[in-house]
Amino acid sequence: MPRALKGAPTVVPATAVLERLLRHYPTPDTELAYRNAFELLIATVLSAQSTDRRVNETTPALFARYPDARALAAADPDDVEPVIHATGFFRVKSRAIVTLSQRLVADHGGEVPAVMDVLTTLPGVGRKTANVVLGHALDVPGLPVDRHVLRVAERIGLTFDTTPEGVERDLCAALPPSDWTRMSDALILHGRRVCRPKPQCAECEVADICRYPFKTGGLAPLDLDAPPAGAPSGRARPPSRKAPQRPRTAGPARPGQDAQDRARRTGPTSAGTGSQGTARRAAPANPEASPRSRKAPRQGDRTQEAATGRATVKATKAQGPGPKADVAKRTRR
Repeated sequence: MPRALKGAPTVVPATAVLERLLRHYPTPDTELAYRNAFELLIATVLSAQSTDRRVNETTPALFARYPDARALAAADPDDVEPVIHATGFFRVKSRAIVTLSQRLVADHGGEVPAVMDVLTTLPGVGRKTANVVLGHALDVPGLPVDRHVLRVAERIGLTFDTTPEGVERDLCAALPPSDWTRMSDALILHGRRVCRPKPQCAECEVADICRYPFKTGGLAPLDLDAPPAGAPSGRARPPSRKAPQRPRTAGPARPGQDAQDRARRTGPTSAGTGSQGTARRAAPANPEASPRSRKAPRQGDRTQEAATGRATVKATKAQGPGPKADVAKRTRR
């Protein structure tokens, strides 16, 4: 049975979650395109660190050139690399699928074995890949646990384990074998479309029984008769757990402190104030002394100044010597 942590709420029944998921995904299935167990096995290996859409765009050309395990086993990995380049890690994957095909031909006559322990001994095949092939292509109950199943199952409250092996064990113990593959496919689709790393809880079919800690805190009682998502459930929001903030206390005021604070906030002010009572900055005492107000004279201005100076000199000479010159003449006599 699923293991609960000490002091934690009970797990959500897997049958109730599957029932709600099937409302939204009536026929859940893998999104990888395949025609037989060999193609699904190779496609699942290629899907590591890639997307199902990218793999589905790559495998038609691959299987057109290498339709079965014997053809791929005889291929040169260097020739396979450009065909699967779009899936990423193409060098490692090309060697893995060629070696995998060689093992299938040498040990199993080119056929994919329908036993978990045998599948996991093949190169590049782990427990998740084996469960995908067993549950979808070989009609053997299997519950693949990928990153979506791992995240969504723990978030909803189906398990308190955080390892792929523990999640698979808990879900398999809570469901009949006939529902293992459907549960995995439904959780994968739900994790890709709704229960993402940033979940869209308003669109979730499992919101009424979900144990998502940021939404319910694990405090609301389980209500298996709750209406589907979108209808009011009547569940109260849990109280906030934030610690109360301590009020700030001000120290004793110093003499003239208010005036200093106002001067520091408003800056230097002029005698007058605006209509709104806000202080205006005082204009400089000598605007001409401001660096921005000094401008170099233009060419026309300099010419006019020179002409004015010459006219002044001529007028002075026409008037004759002034009083000081007369005093100087009398003194020399």
